[in-house]
Amino acid sequence: MSRPTTSPSVTTPKPRSGEPAAPRTRLSGAPALSTPAHDAGLLLLRVVLGLTMAGHGTQKLFGWFGGGGISGTGQFFTASGYPAGDAMAVLAGLTETLGGLGLVLGLLTPLAGAALVGTMINAIAVHGAGSFFAPQGVEYELLLAAGAAALALTGPGRYAADRYLPVLRGHRLAHGALAVALGVVTAGVLLLVRN
Repeated sequence: MSRPTTSPSVTTPKPRSGEPAAPRTRLSGAPALSTPAHDAGLLLLRVVLGLTMAGHGTQKLFGWFGGGGISGTGQFFTASGYPAGDAMAVLAGLTETLGGLGLVLGLLTPLAGAALVGTMINAIAVHGAGSFFAPQGVEYELLLAAGAAALALTGPGRYAADRYLPVLRGHRLAHGALAVALGVVTAGVLLLVRN
């Protein structure tokens, strides 16, 4: 009877004493990426990006943090070529506030991330691409969009409200990819109505 051979590259190290075993993926049996460090990193990214975006949204909606409120932001949207500037200010403010808070809580993360991606695509279009670096560039908006897209694609990690929603409990790349595509398409539609 022959003994099965195993390669060191495919064996999984045993956990140290008292350390929980890494969760395994269903298909390969390899350790899953979700570890406490991974989940803590996603939580940090979600909270910082989410609060930043929610703060921007409250600037538009309520004039908080030196923002223009609906009236001032509406004038900006009108000057930027969007029809119904006040309505656009409310839409952008709600998208940023609710999308940001969704990321903070890890609630409907693919949709929250996608909403922010769509908003940032419009911000990049309005800001223009005179250069990459601030103050005239788009580096800030691009970084926010990339972070939101990354969270939509990877999922929120374990420390999130999505763990209590059956359809999002086991995050799937397809959910995130479809949500990001929806955000991009919605952003494109809004850009088409812009003069």
